[in-house]
Amino acid sequence: MTISRFIASAVLLLTSAHLHAFEFKTVGANAVVLYDAPSTKGGKLFVAPRGMPVQVVLTYGDWAKVRDASGDMAWLEQRSLSVRRNVVVRNINAKVRSAPDDGAPLLMTADKGVILELVDPQPSSWIRVRHRDGISGYIKMADVWGI
Repeated sequence: MTISRFIASAVLLLTSAHLHAFEFKTVGANAVVLYDAPSTKGGKLFVAPRGMPVQVVLTYGDWAKVRDASGDMAWLEQRSLSVRRNVVVRNINAKVRSAPDDGAPLLMTADKGVILELVDPQPSSWIRVRHRDGISGYIKMADVWGI
């Protein structure tokens, strides 16, 4: 009887975890300190720059546990997050094109670590982005993190 309860609980847990989609947000208007615990008394890990995309893994009161593009996890106050969506380039020399096609004219090349605003959050093999200089175009989804 206990084995069947264990199996049922495990299936339920896996199913519910599978249905929960992680939410991506962006560090708001100001840089924010990331901590190792959900408290300002926790150890300070690093400072996240404004506009940095993060994946919200867990919320606890006024705090959110987030993952960055490198996979590191830390805590920050939820009020420091924005619903505005940004992505970060994860490949060297990622190409932003005028249309979602490898043959479309090249608008710019973005280096690894460049933050781009997500213009159209509908995921496909290409996404529409905008650079802070105003250049707007399409980049391969495989070249960015945050969606």
